Amino acid sequence: MIEDVSVSSPPPVLDVKDLSGGYDDTLVLNGVTFAIGRGEILALLGRNGMGKTTLVRTILGFLPPRAGSVLLFGRDATGRAPDLLVRDGVAYAPQEKAIFQDLSVRDNLRLAATSDRAFRHALPRAFELFPLFEHRLRQKAGTLSGGEQKMLMIARALMVAPRLLLIDEISEGLQPSVIRQIAAVLRGERDTGTAVLLIEQNITFALDVADRWAVLKRGGIDDQGTISAGVASQIADHFAI
Repeated sequence: MIEDVSVSSPPPVLDVKDLSGGYDDTLVLNGVTFAIGRGEILALLGRNGMGKTTLVRTILGFLPPRAGSVLLFGRDATGRAPDLLVRDGVAYAPQEKAIFQDLSVRDNLRLAATSDRAFRHALPRAFELFPLFEHRLRQKAGTLSGGEQKMLMIARALMVAPRLLLIDEISEGLQPSVIRQIAAVLRGERDTGTAVLLIEQNITFALDVADRWAVLKRGGIDDQGTISAGVASQIADHFAI
C-alpha cells in the first residue's frame, strides 16, 4: 500500500470573494473577486471613481461589506477591525500623505512598531531600503519633500515586516527617480515573500513591479491577466473614455 504524501498548496495571503460595499445608499463595489499569493504583487488598475480606494477600505475593515468575504491567510477576516489586521501582519500605505507632519522621521517610524525593541530591530532594515533617513531621523516629517514623504510612508508600513502590504497610488506626483526607487523596494519585498496589492493608475510603474494585473471598472473586475509583452496597450483601452 502506497501512502498518499501529497501536500496541499497554501491558501492565498489575500482572497477576496464576491465583495460588495460602498457608502450609505451608494453601492460602489459589486462582486469583486481576486486573490494574491505569497511573494506576489497584484496591480489593481483603474481610473478615478472606479472603487479602488473603497475596495482597500473595505478589505481593511474601515467600511462594512454588504456581501462577500475577505480571507487573510486562509482565515475569515471580513469586516475585522483594522488594528487586529495589523497584528496579523497587514500594512497599509494610503494615497494621501498620512504622516505626522510635526513629528520627526524617527517618531513617525516608531509609531508603526509594536515596541521599542521591535523598533530597534526594524530600523536597520528601513535604512537599508531608504538610506536617506539614516541621518535625518530628527528632521520633522513635514519638512521632507513630497517624494521623501511617500518613501517615509512606505518605510513606516514596512516597519512591521508585513505579510501583506496594501499601497494606494503611491506614485502619484512623484519624480521618475523616486518611482524607480520605490519600485526596487517593492520588488525586494516580494522576493522576501511579502504579498502586495498595488492600487495604481500609473500603468508603466505598475507593470514594472507586478506579477499580475487586474482592472477595476464600475465596481467590478473588468479584465485581468499576467504581465506579458504588449499587455500595456490592452490595459490602456480600459482607461479610454
